[in-house]
Amino acid sequence: MTNEEYGKYVDSLAPKSKCLRNCLNAFWVGGLICVLGQLLMNGFQALDLSKDLSATATSICLVFLSALLTGLAVYDDIAKLAGAGTLVPITGFANSIAAPAVEFQTEGIILGTCAKMFTIAGPVLVYGTAASVIYGIIYWLWQCIA
Repeated sequence: MTNEEYGKYVDSLAPKSKCLRNCLNAFWVGGLICVLGQLLMNGFQALDLSKDLSATATSICLVFLSALLTGLAVYDDIAKLAGAGTLVPITGFANSIAAPAVEFQTEGIILGTCAKMFTIAGPVLVYGTAASVIYGIIYWLWQCIA
C-alpha cells in the first residue's frame, strides 16, 4: 500500500469535522449565558442597586447557578452541546471548581472534595495572580516614566 492509498484510507475512516455546527452551538449557548447575565444585571439595577453592586450580585448569581447546575449534572450536558460556549469566564470558572469537588466527593471531605476542588482552577488562580502582578508592575513603571 502506498502512502497516498494509506492517506485516502485513513481519510475515509476519520470522522467528518463538525466545526461549523460546533461553532454555532458555542455561539448561541455562550450568547444565552451572556443574555442571562445582562437580564440579571438589569433586574438588580431595577431594584435600585448601583451599577457596581448590580455587577457583583450578577456575578454571584451566575457562579451559584453554574455550581448548582454542575452539582445536578446539568452543566455537563450543556457543555457537551455547546463546547466552548460554556466557558464564558465566570460560569466556566465556577464549573471548573465545582466539577472536581463533585467528582471526588466519594474520597471524603478533606482528601476528596477539598483537595481536588482546585486541581483545575488552581493553575488559573496562580498564573492569573502572577500575570496581574506583572501587569501591575509594568503599569506602575509606565506611570513613573510618563
